Amino acid sequence: MADDELKGGAVARAFSLLAYVAGGGATGNLSALARDVGMNRITAARLLATLEDEGMLEALPHGGHRIGVRFLGLAADALGQDDLIGHGRRLVSLLSKQVCWSGYMVELDGPFAVYLVKEVPQTPLVSNIRPGSRIPAYLIAPGRVLMARLPRASWRALYDAAQGDPRGARVTFEEAEGMLLEAASRECCWSLGAFETGIDACAAPVFDASGEAVAAISVAGAGFRLRERPADRGIIEDAVSGAAKRLSALLGA
Repeated sequence: MADDELKGGAVARAFSLLAYVAGGGATGNLSALARDVGMNRITAARLLATLEDEGMLEALPHGGHRIGVRFLGLAADALGQDDLIGHGRRLVSLLSKQVCWSGYMVELDGPFAVYLVKEVPQTPLVSNIRPGSRIPAYLIAPGRVLMARLPRASWRALYDAAQGDPRGARVTFEEAEGMLLEAASRECCWSLGAFETGIDACAAPVFDASGEAVAAISVAGAGFRLRERPADRGIIEDAVSGAAKRLSALLGA
């Protein structure tokens, strides 16, 4: 039994079966079920019965199963105790480890992007950005993906409001507008050494249940990585976009 648990046996199989049902997998045909989740028919039948007895799965009148009320209740309780920052911190931490770059979560405060969360992996990165940093939104990738999803008519006023920050005049409004238009047309926004020399960043927006962009998730790391391994750009984009979508789903988007 101990050896089985060390290999992730019973627990891993139970989670595989729950994930299969949650994803819409059918359980009416035991042979097909066992093949799809990678276990034998007897084990699959026993797990179905156990999970049903525990309320984690619910048998359907016409055959098959769906996620049970007890499972949904546990998930709702856990989610109800968390918020945007709590969910974001978990996902940013996972994202940072996945791509081996520093991970961030940002929200808009008027014309400024405010960093709420920062997770740093065990890799060197020289950056002055930390939680609480406020930067004119159009200057950085996570700020641009958020500002770009506001009405275009508001961009000029936000740009002007940011001019009280000495960094705000680094780019003209026409340059900022061009970058915002590009950000609005893409799922992910890149900044290649434009704000901090030698540091590249990628960001994607997070949406709430109303469809409003309420935050951005981003990663940043040494620019030589993309020069040496250009294919990593797509890997990083997929990871950032995936994390943003997961957080959006938790917020009801």
